[in-house]
Amino acid sequence: MINVFCTKGGGADLNGFDIKPCRAPIEPLRNLLPIVRQTPMRVIWLNWGVRPDLLNMPPNQLHIFNPTGKGIGMGDPSPDGSGALLEKDSWGTAVVDELEQRPEDVLVEKHRISGFWDTPLDSILRNMGARTIFFTGVNMDQCVLSTLQDASFLGYGCVLLTDCFATASPEYCVKATLYNVNFCFGITSDSSALISALTPVI
Repeated sequence: MINVFCTKGGGADLNGFDIKPCRAPIEPLRNLLPIVRQTPMRVIWLNWGVRPDLLNMPPNQLHIFNPTGKGIGMGDPSPDGSGALLEKDSWGTAVVDELEQRPEDVLVEKHRISGFWDTPLDSILRNMGARTIFFTGVNMDQCVLSTLQDASFLGYGCVLLTDCFATASPEYCVKATLYNVNFCFGITSDSSALISALTPVI
C-alpha cells in the first residue's frame, strides 16, 4: 500500500495507470489494523526499496517497470521531484498517509516481485513462530500473489483478504488470482470475517 501504486503523482499514476482501484483497500485496512494490533498478531509492511545504484536489480526486472523505455522506469527520477521510482526511503515507497504505521509493526523491504526473494521475511516469520499469513495490498495479481505463492511453498497457511487487496490489472486477472489461490495456494476470506474471529480474543 505504497504511494507508487496508490497515490496521485506516484509512478503508476505518472505512467498512465488508473490508481483508483488500488485505493479501494485503504478503508477496510483502516478498520482492520486497529483490531489486529489488539491481538498477538503482528503487522508486517512489505514495501519496495531498491538500491539507488540499482545493483540489486538485473535488466529483466528493470524491464518489467518500463518495457517500452518511454515511461518512468525503476530508479528514474520523478518529474515532480518526489524521488526515484521504488528507491529505498523515497516518497514512492512510503505507505500511503491514510494508513498508520506503528513502532511495533515490522517493515521488510524487497527488490523483487516476491517478498521472500533475498529478504529476511522468512526468518522474521519463523522467529515470530508464525504459521498463518493474512495477505492484503496491491497489486494482488503480481506482488501479493507471488509472495503468497512463495509463502505456500515454504509451508505457511495463506489467507487472502478479498476486500483488502486490489490491482490496476483487468478483471480477468482478479478472477484468475482468486481461482488459483483457492485451488492451489490457500484460501480467501475478508476483513469482516477476520474481525469477527478476532473479537473474542480482544
